Amino acid sequence: MSDTASRFQHPQTRAYWARLDCGFAQVADVFEECLYEALATLSRKGVEAYVDSARVLGKLGRGAEPILAFLEAWPSAAAAVGEDALPAVMEVVGVMQKSPNGMAIAPFMQTLAPVARRLHARDQFVRYLDIARELMVRTTGSIHGFHQTLPSPGLPDFFAQAPLLLAQIPIAGLGNWAEYGIRNYGRHPQRQQEYFSLKSADSRAVMQRERHGTLFADVERQLDLYLRALWRSHEHLVPYSSAFHEIRKPVPYYDKLGMRVPDVYDDVPGVPGLDRYRATLAHMVGHRRWSRPVIADNYSPLQRLAIECLEDCRIDTLLAREYPGLGRIFRGLHPAPREDACDPQTQSCLRHRLAMLSRALLDPNHGYSDPALLEFVARFHALLADGASSTREIADLALAYVARTRRQSDQYANVHFDDTVVDYRDDNRQMWAFIEEGDEEEAFDLERQLDLQEIDRLPPRHYPEWDYASQTWRPDWVSVYESLHPKGDAAAIDRLLARHDALAKHLKRLLELLKPQDKVRIRYQEEGSELDLDVALRSLIDFKSGATPDPRINMSHRTSGRDIAVLLLLDLSESLRQKVAGSEQTILELSQEAVSLLAWAIERLGDPFAIGGFHSNTRHDVRYYHLKGFSEGWSDDVKARLAAMQAGFSTRMGAAMRHAAHYLGARRADKKLMLILTDGQPSDVDAPDGRLLIEDARQAVKELGAEGIFTYCINLDPKADDYVADIFGRHYSVIDHIQRLPQKLPELFMALTK
Repeated sequence: MSDTASRFQHPQTRAYWARLDCGFAQVADVFEECLYEALATLSRKGVEAYVDSARVLGKLGRGAEPILAFLEAWPSAAAAVGEDALPAVMEVVGVMQKSPNGMAIAPFMQTLAPVARRLHARDQFVRYLDIARELMVRTTGSIHGFHQTLPSPGLPDFFAQAPLLLAQIPIAGLGNWAEYGIRNYGRHPQRQQEYFSLKSADSRAVMQRERHGTLFADVERQLDLYLRALWRSHEHLVPYSSAFHEIRKPVPYYDKLGMRVPDVYDDVPGVPGLDRYRATLAHMVGHRRWSRPVIADNYSPLQRLAIECLEDCRIDTLLAREYPGLGRIFRGLHPAPREDACDPQTQSCLRHRLAMLSRALLDPNHGYSDPALLEFVARFHALLADGASSTREIADLALAYVARTRRQSDQYANVHFDDTVVDYRDDNRQMWAFIEEGDEEEAFDLERQLDLQEIDRLPPRHYPEWDYASQTWRPDWVSVYESLHPKGDAAAIDRLLARHDALAKHLKRLLELLKPQDKVRIRYQEEGSELDLDVALRSLIDFKSGATPDPRINMSHRTSGRDIAVLLLLDLSESLRQKVAGSEQTILELSQEAVSLLAWAIERLGDPFAIGGFHSNTRHDVRYYHLKGFSEGWSDDVKARLAAMQAGFSTRMGAAMRHAAHYLGARRADKKLMLILTDGQPSDVDAPDGRLLIEDARQAVKELGAEGIFTYCINLDPKADDYVADIFGRHYSVIDHIQRLPQKLPELFMALTK
């Protein structure tokens, strides 16, 4: 030890080294530098506690790594959260050392400083330590029959991911995220490791739910309608994750595959996250509308940077002309760099000059005084005064600006980046065309050359799914895509109805008994089923006498005593292709007949009803098809959709029921009835546990019941008694003889609604 101490020249350093009492050569190599940082940061008492704590870590028998990590991390951590947090840190170390989790001490120390810098306050830092201790206590133990006590599988991964997590979610969100992992995977080592290392889908989904800001998943439909209504654009919106890129953040862009936007936007002063999404999408729409590719090969990177900047400003100016409110959003999101912020003697200031020019082009009150900047602002607005101008003209103006303001220092490697990034603008990859293929061509232009058919469908709705094993929700777990079902031959449905003419006559007699007889007349309607003669004559007299006539000359009728809204949900999974025993017909064909007769019967009763169908191909792709809407009559269009029904894939019933309830729940009716017609139990290829989707469907039935929606299942599976009661309780019927479905289905509906 004396030989090692002699390498330190300063007596104070030798004294502290003696107090450390460490024999690791790696520690001796860095001790003096770490001590100097501690002396500059900590109080004298704090330095003594620092060295004493390092001594304890060196005596744990865990090698040099924990003490090295602590010596390097604690001074900066203490600067962020205070010296008095050290006892809490060492207490956690002591608990880990006494448990089987000693190997997690090194990862804990390695991320101590970045975690402290993220949290900034002692109370939040202590809360982080409490979360770690709770995770350790609840996931350490005997697993799967092992007799010895095993360490927590997820604790080292939790420490490793903590800085990244705290960059995205608040400390309360970190607690919720850890609690979900403990509750669901506390006794599953491999899945626990995947969760706490952010490799599993539900880990990322739960983290996403806890993030601050405006989540893309929450506003996706609003943004889609925004594009359609204001810009007549039907682009497919694709989110990318901004949570897992610390150094180089992704940038919005668009191509043939759609528009790429961040999965979350935080609010900024004066601009909420939703408006940031609107600005980003509007800017990309503007490029699609007004920008034209420019040959990139003959321009230097600095020239291309200037051309992109001025073209972005042209697009923003044209957008603000069309919708002035966008100008306020653009100015709220655009940085306002100070004129003297960049030193041209030591830094490359090209980005700084372009950011000032961009700000001046969008903000008349920019306050800059540079003569060249003011000259090109005037030339820019003069160019756009007579119209939209063109990308080619803007490129010429940008080249003139670069030539006029170029400096030798623009080539410096030390580039000034502060307040130069306009984050709502895309990366401009579509502005450039390449004559010679190169790296840029491969990186940016290959996808643009793909001849892909544009997908015109609504964005998905995301629904949670119930995990019965942990008794918790998996948030935003299922994606439901809805679309209007394709059409077939409407005459085929008419032929089916003609085949059941005798049954239709029998049903007609039953319908007459059910059909309400008491009608209520609704007068004074501008539009109605018939003319109200009294009001019409009075209006005619007023018109002849020169007075303003009352336009409400029609009347309509509604049925009093029966107020029912019905939604029929059809399982369109692959099993419907099977043929019925003793028949040449498939289950799908019999379902078509039964649904057609039921629709005809409900139409005669006058009840509002809708028909939807569904199938699924994993949780990422649940398809919901609109066959008939509540506002549609029993028309040839509806018959054509029924005639084109096809079966395929699997049966994720819970998600389909929740989506159908979105429409049925919005109806104003005394009774809301959802009929589910299926031939098997809920299942999907990504759910190997057979009970998982059964329990989720059961939970969906409970949810719908709480919303006032009565669910009833008509099941065609002879083995349905094994599971259907678990889902629907007593509200189901099993039709053993499927050939009788066309007769049974309408009669069952009448029995439920009489």
